[in-house]
Amino acid sequence: MDNFNPQFQKIGDILVHQKIITSEQLNNALTEQKSTKDKLGSILISQGTITEEELVNAYSMQCGHRSISKDEMLKVEQSIVALLPEDFAKENNVLALSKKDNYLAIAMEDPEDLSTLDSIRKLTNLSPEILVAGRSSIKDALENLYEKVKKSGEVESAISKISIVRGDEENGDELDLGSENVSAEDAPFVKLVNLMLTEAIKEGSTDVHIEPGRDNVNVRIRIDGVLVTIMSPPINSLNGMVTRIKILSKLNIAEHRLPQDGRMKIKTDSKEIDVRVSILPTVHGEKVVLRLLGSGGKTLTLSNLGFPDDKLKVFRKWINQPYGMVIISGPTGSGKSTTLYASLMEIQSEGINITTVEDPVEYQIPGINQVQMHDDIGLNFSASLRSILRQDPDVLLIGEIRDEETADIAVKFALTGHLVFSTVHANDAPSTIARLLDLGIPPFLLGSSLNLIMAQRLIRTIDENEKEEYVPSKSELERVGLSHEKNLKYFRGKPATSNHNSGYKGRTAIHEILEVTTDVRQLIYDNASQLDMKKLAIKNGMTPLREAGLNKIRNGSTTIEEILRSTVEEN
Repeated sequence: MDNFNPQFQKIGDILVHQKIITSEQLNNALTEQKSTKDKLGSILISQGTITEEELVNAYSMQCGHRSISKDEMLKVEQSIVALLPEDFAKENNVLALSKKDNYLAIAMEDPEDLSTLDSIRKLTNLSPEILVAGRSSIKDALENLYEKVKKSGEVESAISKISIVRGDEENGDELDLGSENVSAEDAPFVKLVNLMLTEAIKEGSTDVHIEPGRDNVNVRIRIDGVLVTIMSPPINSLNGMVTRIKILSKLNIAEHRLPQDGRMKIKTDSKEIDVRVSILPTVHGEKVVLRLLGSGGKTLTLSNLGFPDDKLKVFRKWINQPYGMVIISGPTGSGKSTTLYASLMEIQSEGINITTVEDPVEYQIPGINQVQMHDDIGLNFSASLRSILRQDPDVLLIGEIRDEETADIAVKFALTGHLVFSTVHANDAPSTIARLLDLGIPPFLLGSSLNLIMAQRLIRTIDENEKEEYVPSKSELERVGLSHEKNLKYFRGKPATSNHNSGYKGRTAIHEILEVTTDVRQLIYDNASQLDMKKLAIKNGMTPLREAGLNKIRNGSTTIEEILRSTVEEN
């Protein structure tokens, strides 16, 4: 019978008893400890002899205290975290977890660190209750949580200076936030908006949503395609924030009943970001959405857009043709504009004239003639295109084909020796053909003008620093269509200390490329069904969006969850 009681043993003996290390490895570590004076556990981890998790389990057995994971620590309330001063917590690698009566639960690596425990008693007037955690897990949680505490403090500081906003529903607010010298009364709103925009830009978000509720204003930013809440100031801050944004974007601050659209610029140390502003009246007040154009700051090249090598070769072949139409399809936020810009930069040369017609111009590219739409003065797609015919273009980019007249002009351009790029809102490549036919393009003209249609989606990629292998459930595999594949490794991201704990970092695209070959062209002439079009395209080598997503699972780039979120099952 084993009479080994870990609570009466040294940590090294526990590890030997658990057969995690050998007696020889323990002796080597003890020898090193005599010269370095480091803790035994730290030495064993640095030698690669044990993992941090194994050390935590040994400490837990020794002291009888429960262990806690990083995921659990990241959920601690900010008010509890702030009970310990940041400098003290980081210096001693301890984290406050919860408070009950006169007790404070804390996470620490070494439960025998009596000096730190005594300091916690003096700082908080509370008795510490110990939970054991790994050094790096505590360190990561401290960085994440104290950053949130800091941001929360800045928001609270601004909110504390806000009084009830002047103005009413009919006459609007009269806050003068546009001048160089912001008044003390108005400064909190300026600070709130600046904090919001700073966080959005730092996280590389594409959109900011300011959403009024009954009691609070929910501010969310879109990171890698998913909305994340960053602050929730009280509802009495709404009018001041909206007024600040209206003035910056030159909108009517007195108008609260009608939607308004505008734009502004944000300057940072390294770049200038164009912002599209949309304001919509709701029952609780005006909702604002800010689209940040170019906030990601990535280089626009086809090679970093997620194409498999064989598909990139096909796409490059068709965008280098002298004439015809290349159409990118997908919903809003699927990266269509980015793909078009990267395509133009790929083919750009001194010998060709490239002109774009856009609403809005999202990225300015040197050497390309870019035209911004202004519907308020009648400068729309069709009006611009009629003038561009006389500008001797070789390549034309039309931001979106959204009406019959624009579709007609695009086809005529393609049939008269020009290469035309554009986008269409459609679910997949075959349905894009149906959408163009619905816009009134005759089948014989559409079939003759099309070169290629590519549908795409953006999917989140796993954070490589938080990547872990796991075994999916049977239902997950059945839903995504991988239950028949054996010996496949699946990965996911552990909630990270960055990127708002999503486990994802960055996005890539998946593509469905339909080449308009002679047999596909004949189906267009015959007005064939989408199903027949899809069958032929797959036979000719088209990879459907879901299958392209599965390939990203197979190579470990993304998760089953993400592909189920972004694509639909193929019929």
